[in-house]
Amino acid sequence: MSDFTSNFWSVYVAAITVVSILACALLLWFSGKAKAMTANDNTTGHVWDGDLREMNNPLPRWWVWLFVITIVFAAAYLAMYPGLGNSTGKLGWTSIGQYQAEVEKGNREVAPLYAKFAAMTPEEVSRDPQAQAIGERLFMNNCSQCHGSDARGSKGIPNLTDGDWIHGGTPDKIKETITKGRIGNMPPMAAAVGSSDDVKNLANYVLSLSNSPHDSVRAALGKPKFAACAACHGMDGKGNQALGALNLTDDIWLHGYGENAIMAMVNNGKINQMPAQEEKLTESQIHLLTAYVWGLSNNAQAK
Repeated sequence: MSDFTSNFWSVYVAAITVVSILACALLLWFSGKAKAMTANDNTTGHVWDGDLREMNNPLPRWWVWLFVITIVFAAAYLAMYPGLGNSTGKLGWTSIGQYQAEVEKGNREVAPLYAKFAAMTPEEVSRDPQAQAIGERLFMNNCSQCHGSDARGSKGIPNLTDGDWIHGGTPDKIKETITKGRIGNMPPMAAAVGSSDDVKNLANYVLSLSNSPHDSVRAALGKPKFAACAACHGMDGKGNQALGALNLTDDIWLHGYGENAIMAMVNNGKINQMPAQEEKLTESQIHLLTAYVWGLSNNAQAK
């Protein structure tokens, strides 16, 4: 990795660029100075198809000047813009800066549209057709890649339409999740539980909490082992939203259902991340997106 973080590649790229431009200039100069040996009739002596002779005429001036202009333009461009390794150029232009400027311009243009919803509560925004249309576009562009276009999620990705919330489903909590992101960490617990057989018993006890199909004998043996999980999930298994600990009693399985899936979680643990959006979206956009996500489950239940 040191090769990619050192200054070598910057110097290498800059050198190749400069040498290429100088080589083009040298080739142009040499082609104008070199004299080919010709016969008295100004031909090089090469003949094709019996009577097609190669002449030794100079390049047209306009063609030569196009080459000169190209070389001058390349030198001026490299002086003004990035191109010589790490050099930023005299104008200080960057693709990141250009992108940020365009985003800021777009945000300024749509600010009046969002302003009308700023004073409304998320609950009120969630019932406004125009706001919901905007919220849906924001969701499709920023959230659907993980949660799906229908917001129902997938294995390891929460369903946002069912009212089951890991960190809380109030507008404030949803806004907090969107703004700051979340990192869920279920540590490997096999060492604390015991043997592989103990892990299997625990898995059956966890299944019993939601009345899912399970081995009742193993579940009874696994109940004492649940003490290792109770610190986060609670003795009743209903979870803890402050910690992001899942409710194990509701028959909703975020990371997979069944004995084997639960055993894998106990043995290996799991780390999930919801990326923060505060640097990507404006406060007004997050306000509308919060209302849209809140409405996915609450408005559906109200109907």
